[in-house]
Parts: sequence; structure tokens; C-alpha cells
Amino acid sequence: MTGLVLRGVAGLRGGFGGVASVWGLVLAIPLVVAALDPASLAAILGEALGGFAGTLPWVAAAVALVAGLKASGATALVARAFEGRETRMIVLAALLGGLAPFCSCEVIPFIAAMLALGAPLSAIMAFWLSSPLIDPATALITAAALGWEFAAGKAVAAVALGLAGGFAVRPLARLPAFAAPLRAGRDGLCTGCETPLGGDTLWRFWREPPRRKIFRAEAVANARFLVKWLALAYLLQALLVAYVPAAAVAAAVGGDGVASIAIGALVGAPAYLNGYAAPALIAGLMQQGMGAGAAMAFMVAGSVSCIPAMAAVFSLVRSPVFAAYVALGIAGAMAFGAAFGALMG
Repeated sequence: MTGLVLRGVAGLRGGFGGVASVWGLVLAIPLVVAALDPASLAAILGEALGGFAGTLPWVAAAVALVAGLKASGATALVARAFEGRETRMIVLAALLGGLAPFCSCEVIPFIAAMLALGAPLSAIMAFWLSSPLIDPATALITAAALGWEFAAGKAVAAVALGLAGGFAVRPLARLPAFAAPLRAGRDGLCTGCETPLGGDTLWRFWREPPRRKIFRAEAVANARFLVKWLALAYLLQALLVAYVPAAAVAAAVGGDGVASIAIGALVGAPAYLNGYAAPALIAGLMQQGMGAGAAMAFMVAGSVSCIPAMAAVFSLVRSPVFAAYVALGIAGAMAFGAAFGALMG
């Protein structure tokens, strides 16, 4: 099912809609450079291919890991976070959000089902905020492009933001504006449909032919997805290095002051591509002078509150819940960006 979701939301996740396909952009960028600046074409392609080749081993590991999680049914374990006492649910939801291989759009069907079943909004918000930030595949791609410090920092940010968001929403859930979080007409959104976390968990999935088939399908779908987005990401990174003046980047988001971190979060929120493409772009910006704190704020804010994610959230929940989701995401990005910048500095 995930492969189907990936294909269905790929355009939405990238923010390009129907204007142009990702592969179309990958082909168009070198052609435009060849026409306008042929002298730079070899350097740009060399930079892009070098970065892409260095990431391929991590891509292979990420593809195998995510396909194995889906084939084994391990994602069904996430549903157990929404059982028991509310405090326990918030903590488990924040912790498991970083393990579930869902992006901000893929998690929508699960969230809709949990809301319809009456799960506490606090626990759902904890999972909702933490899940898009990190997953096993994103951690590997981030480590390949930016180093393990950034991958570990993003994982910590995911759990911290989930916990903060869950406990912040807990008292709000008693207010009338938050009492019925689903938007009118969405209460039956997932009635009768397949849930993304159904089925039993079988770690030795290769013993069953249907699960082997799921593994192959997921591996192919995710490999295509990652290769496509990373090809575009490294081309854009090469363009940033070639054409964006380092002084301009350093002036806007250089260092780890409050202003640069705030700019990183506010720019990252709408401009972010996805968790797989963004590390390469941020690596390019950091080569040009972007500070570590601003880079982390960019990643965190973009994962939670990019335009595709916000559109999906807005279509599902009422305005007060939507406003809380966006505010918590951006505020958390700024706070953790400042903390990460101080630690790295």
C-alpha cells in the first residue's frame, strides 16, 4: 500500500503538483544550464553525480530497511502506542513516531482512523509531530549528506517535539474548540478502508510468499522514489553551490543567532521538499555559509509544516487544531535549532 501512497502523493509532497514531474526537472536543469551557461555544465554535473554516488550505499540500506519493516508488518506495533493511560500514550507516540516509516502525508490515513476511533488528541499530536521528522530511511539519508550529528539531532528533535506537542495539547483538548478535532464530514473518513497498520508482525517475513511479494514491491517503489528525489536534490545542490553567492547565504542564515534560526525555520516551512531531498540541499546551503542551528531549524520546520503537509492537515482537522499543529511545529523548530546550534558551536 505504501508504494501506492508514494505514487499518489509524490507530486503533492514535492510541491510541484502537475506543473512538472521530478524527472522532467532532472532532465530540464542540465539542458537549461547547457543553453545559458555551457562553461559551467561539466562542473555542475560533476558535483551532482559525486554527491549522488556517495549516497547510493545509504539509499540501498534505506530501501531494504523500509521494505523489511513493511513486509514484516512491524508498523502495526505503532498502533499499540494508543492504548492505556494518556501520559503513557503521549510518550510512546512520540518515541514510536521516529520509527514509523511515514512522511507527513502518508501518516494522514492513520491519524484519521485514530481520530475517528476516539484516540486522545494529545497522543495523536505527539505522533503527528514526531513521525514526519525522522524514520530509518531519512536518518540514513541525513547521515550520508550531513553527518551523524545531524541525523541524531533530528531524531532527538522528533521525540522532543512530539513530547512537547502532546503535553501542550493535553490541556487544550478540554476546550470546546478542540473537543471535536475532525473537520465536519470527516468522521467517517476511514470507515471500511484498509488501515495502514493492519495485520500481524512476522520478523522472518521471507518465509511467506505474500510477504516476499510485499518486500519486492516496496523495495522497487521506494528505490524509484528515492533515486528520483535524490537526483533532483543533488542537481539543486550543485546549482546552489555554483550560482548562489556564499556571502548572501551567510548574511541571511549564517551563524546561529536568533534571527538566522528564525529565518531558517520560516523559510524551511513552506519551501521544504521532503526528508529525502532536503539534506542534500541543506548541505549545499551550509557550504555557502548556513549555520548549523539555522539548518536544523529549516529541516525540523519543513518536515512538520511544509505546504503539502499543511494542506493535508487542514483538510482533515478543524482550524484550531490546524493552528496548534503549525504553531507547535515552527516554535519547536526554532527552539531546537537554537539548542543544536549552541551544541555544535
